[in-house]
Amino acid sequence: MTVASPNDFALLTPHEMARADAMAMAAGIAGERLMEAAGGAVASAVAARWSRRSVAVLCGPGNNGGDGFVAARRLAAAGWPVRLFLLGTREALKGDAARHAALWSGAVEPLPASLPPETALVIDAIFGAGLARPVDGVARQVLESLVPRRLPTVAVDVPSGVDGATGAVLGYAPACAVTVTFFRKKPGHLLFPGRALCGETIVADIGIPDAVLTTIAPRTFENAPAVWRHAVPWPRPDGHKYARGHALIAGGAVMTGAARLAARAAARSGAGLVTIAAPRESFAIYAAALAGTIVQPIDGLADFAALLGDARRNAILVGPGVGAVPATRDLVLAALATRRSVVLDADVFAVFAGKAAELAAAIAGPTLLTPHAGEFARLFGDVGDRLASARSAAAASGATMLLKGPDTVVASPDGWAVINANAPPELATAGSGDVLAGIATGLLAQGMSLPLAAAAAVWLHGEAAARFGPGLVAEDIIDALPPVLRDLKEERDEVTDPGESIA
Repeated sequence: MTVASPNDFALLTPHEMARADAMAMAAGIAGERLMEAAGGAVASAVAARWSRRSVAVLCGPGNNGGDGFVAARRLAAAGWPVRLFLLGTREALKGDAARHAALWSGAVEPLPASLPPETALVIDAIFGAGLARPVDGVARQVLESLVPRRLPTVAVDVPSGVDGATGAVLGYAPACAVTVTFFRKKPGHLLFPGRALCGETIVADIGIPDAVLTTIAPRTFENAPAVWRHAVPWPRPDGHKYARGHALIAGGAVMTGAARLAARAAARSGAGLVTIAAPRESFAIYAAALAGTIVQPIDGLADFAALLGDARRNAILVGPGVGAVPATRDLVLAALATRRSVVLDADVFAVFAGKAAELAAAIAGPTLLTPHAGEFARLFGDVGDRLASARSAAAASGATMLLKGPDTVVASPDGWAVINANAPPELATAGSGDVLAGIATGLLAQGMSLPLAAAAAVWLHGEAAARFGPGLVAEDIIDALPPVLRDLKEERDEVTDPGESIA
């Protein structure tokens, strides 16, 4: 069977994609041939999804427009009524775009502010992913005119106006039904708001050899099991619960549900043992609700430190429901001082608001920070470019950053990152973040390394929620994990040689 590799899910910036094009041409693949394949892929995507109808192909002055000329020629040859509109003049086109424009035998009309009334489908080939300025003038006018007419639109590479590196919208960008990109996706296909405008994203093979990725050495990936499956710590036939790790979770006195959700998620994701350090006044609540979880009453920092004294408690979670109180700072510092795997979530970001340097100075071992955008801003400033922000904060803090959202980003201090795309909107429910923190803690307890454990936790969290569907509450994510894990293990077993040791 064909086994997907991490490079199958590599995300290339516009600059990296330009390098891939250049290396392919240096290897003897003509740019004209690459453009023919790209425009042909656009035409094929259109023909596969719609019946013949009047198509307006909007071409820009660069290579994106050249792809549009190819798509127009292919569709016209197949009997589609096509009108081609160009921003600029045919004479101003250069290189491969000019060569393909010369092969177009139909009229080339100036890009209008609105399209003819018979237009039933639009191909947007005005600007590509490397656009550096806001869309304005007649290009913006014609794209805005598509909205009231609800014309289905197919984007070439990205919807015009979407920054391929960040997903940001420069001026204006149309909402497309389909986006056809080439060789590999770009971060902007997965990061909002760009992701919401791409519609169905198709990655077309245009003949660029995968070998170029060896030179490019991409550091950003779409989150998928192929990226981290090899590192998932499945139980060994000769194993026991102590070999599967012991997670320690700090519980709060009032918001007891948060730590309980995290504890169940840690156990469900494979931790051999889970202990909750529960404030004595809330001990009965934790003890009654958590069969199979050790509940240890504590009266303060000294008792928590005593629990940390057992090195077998190798993954520590502080944050869910623990309270935005000074004592939480002490728990965090005590956990970090162990140099074991530590996950920091929720109330921790309120306690260390404005004190990112203090937190960074205390980080001495593998540490995962799991803020949403608001929590992130308390420590590191407002989130702009999500990928760049997560990377910058990871480098500054020395921790792996899990920046939560519909396009969650996991970034490690060395710049490696994944962007997640499988989270359904139903995850916007109380307690889902506590479950995510618990899954990550459970994987870390079993010895999975950061940042792969973080990436796996995010994907498992999203997949379990997606399978459950509407009506989801946080507890359902935990209960939906076993079939997801079962399928993951079966897939893993199919691609593992019988003699290969299980990591």
